[in-house]
Amino acid sequence: MKAQELRKKDKKELEKTVLELRKKLSDLRFKFSSNKLKNTKEIANSKKEIARILTILKEIPLGAQAK
Repeated sequence: MKAQELRKKDKKELEKTVLELRKKLSDLRFKFSSNKLKNTKEIANSKKEIARILTILKEIPLGAQAK
């Protein structure tokens, strides 16, 4: 999901998405360690998506203070 799409969501939705992605990342790591993961790029993509959402969550209070 792109950052512009994520900025349109509210804080609760973003937090829920982060929890889901962290669970997915845990599952991917488990599959990777047991040699059942075919596409290892999924791990990196999940980590980047989590970082993107956390950055947007951090921007929300900062944007409110700047106004």
